[in-house]
Amino acid sequence: MTRTNNFLTQTKLLETWLINKALPVWSGIGINPDNCSVFEQLDSNGQPDRNANIRSRVQARQIFVFSSAETMGWMSDSYSKVSGINQFLEQHAKVSEISSGYAHLLGPKGSIIDPKKDAYDFAFFLLSCACQYKTYQDTKSLIQAEELFQHIDSHFKGDLGGWSEGDYPFQHRRQNPHMHLFEAFMSLYEITKDAKWLARAGQVFSLFENVFFDAKLGVLREYFNEDWTLVEGEKGNIIEPGHMFEWVWLLRWYEKLTGANVSKYCDLLYENGMRIGFSQNDGLIFDEVEPDGEIVKGSKRLWPLTEFMKSSIVQAQAHIGEAERFEANAATGIQKLFEYYFCAENLLGDDSSKIKSADLNIDKYNGRYIDQLDQNSFVLANHSPASTLYHIVMAAIVAVSYMRQNQYEQ
Repeated sequence: MTRTNNFLTQTKLLETWLINKALPVWSGIGINPDNCSVFEQLDSNGQPDRNANIRSRVQARQIFVFSSAETMGWMSDSYSKVSGINQFLEQHAKVSEISSGYAHLLGPKGSIIDPKKDAYDFAFFLLSCACQYKTYQDTKSLIQAEELFQHIDSHFKGDLGGWSEGDYPFQHRRQNPHMHLFEAFMSLYEITKDAKWLARAGQVFSLFENVFFDAKLGVLREYFNEDWTLVEGEKGNIIEPGHMFEWVWLLRWYEKLTGANVSKYCDLLYENGMRIGFSQNDGLIFDEVEPDGEIVKGSKRLWPLTEFMKSSIVQAQAHIGEAERFEANAATGIQKLFEYYFCAENLLGDDSSKIKSADLNIDKYNGRYIDQLDQNSFVLANHSPASTLYHIVMAAIVAVSYMRQNQYEQ
């Protein structure tokens, strides 16, 4: 396919930014030379926050980032980074030698401060195993993945389907951990062709159809009681547009693997997400709304835009006749990332809460990003969490793979 359009330009811009700016920063200053762990975040001056606690899931997310970047041809030295992170987790985050998985939270020096085991964390441990096997053909990763799943199934499995939040008391059940388990299971099936992983993904898909998806309103529900009934009141009414777009991408992936017809879900989630999720002022995505679009939480994090990009691309693949419209949407998503979230050096000072990111002079990017804006698009969180890079890299993989598969040429 030969087509000169904004999607090609924006995708190449994003890929170049990752290769030349973001990945060197996060694989360099983003790694603690004292213990090979990943720093939780960079501060507003681009320096590692050495006082921040360490989430084990962030270590797993960066394993995904570095190993996937190697697969895409964006890095050539990822193995040493990934090995160091794994060594850190084994030495510092193991609750016991005979138990699978890692503690939820460590202190800045690597001591365990919250030993709970969390299903959301486990989803990323599983995803990191899949990526390591894909990139390095490390069979130990597959053994670890099975051990992780057996722990989940033995300790977190719910009576009415799905899994609990973890090995600790919780008030509500959420779709979010299941969404990422869905991603991990499909990743493991894709690289192993072992049907057990697809069967596990099928369990999550069944939950989506019967619990998470609100067929009457065409939205994704977030919070549930123990018996999977929707939580009453304001909590139950929360809709996260970013998650609606994320499910579109996941469902289209499941469709490719199984042949399941998911268009009725994807089309509703995508179009309704656009209808209720976007700010009319700047084209950014609200963190939380109600099913009718009433704003619940008017802040705007970076990651929902990456999910919008991914969903737009898979919709373009599913609806060939409308591909240009969806590609244009994906291109707009990348433009918004650069315009509002990717920040330049030394532009965020002590009074950054009053800075409007769109007014910054961002001629020069250094691999960092603004994590969250407020309802009026002023900077709300000026640090750069390492965890957000997972979203950016995944979106870039989807966009660049689509570009390569369609043999775009300028």
